[in-house]
Amino acid sequence: MWRSLAAVLFQQPCPCCGRLSRQPLCPSCERRLRTWELRDRHSYWRGSVPLLPWGSYRQDLKRAIATLKYHAHPELGTLFGEWLAVAWLESQVSTNLPLQVVPIPLHADKLKARGFNQAEIIAASFCRALELPLVPHALVRQRATQSMFHLTVAERVANLEQAFALGRGLRRQCWVLLCDDIYTTGTTARAAAQTLRAAGHRVLGIVTVAVALPEPH
Repeated sequence: MWRSLAAVLFQQPCPCCGRLSRQPLCPSCERRLRTWELRDRHSYWRGSVPLLPWGSYRQDLKRAIATLKYHAHPELGTLFGEWLAVAWLESQVSTNLPLQVVPIPLHADKLKARGFNQAEIIAASFCRALELPLVPHALVRQRATQSMFHLTVAERVANLEQAFALGRGLRRQCWVLLCDDIYTTGTTARAAAQTLRAAGHRVLGIVTVAVALPEPH
């Protein structure tokens, strides 16, 4: 009886479907999300800011990230950070270089409205799993920017011009690994990397939960 009661008491609603579950996600939702996990993710690790994504920004994963950001479910960010850490360890790009992890920041107004920065939650979980230093204030979003989903690449670049400034806490002897929830065109990653490199910091690349680009060939 007590075992049955404990099983009920320690369940909580799945953030994606509302079913009671003893895990952060119910088994059904976890299976659906994992269908979007990338198998050849190392092929994105190239260019001026190499990328390592966990999955493809489609359907169930797209909805789960929206649930994280817009329906106040930061526990999803913690789970995604753990999955991303496993992807990093399993990838062909994992490195022995000394690393420090920097989340892409939100502007103060958006942070106040949302209550949390999803990139920082993901990055914190990623760092705990890999025992890496997190530098949450290394970058500052000094200018509010438009939502970029419907902007062209040129408009995205203009939107992010001088949006970032160097913050505090970075160590010169460590490479920077950026972290964000979604990678679309790479404009945000390049703008953040440019700010860090202009200050003399070495940027290795960026890790994200999802990528909206087709897989490179």
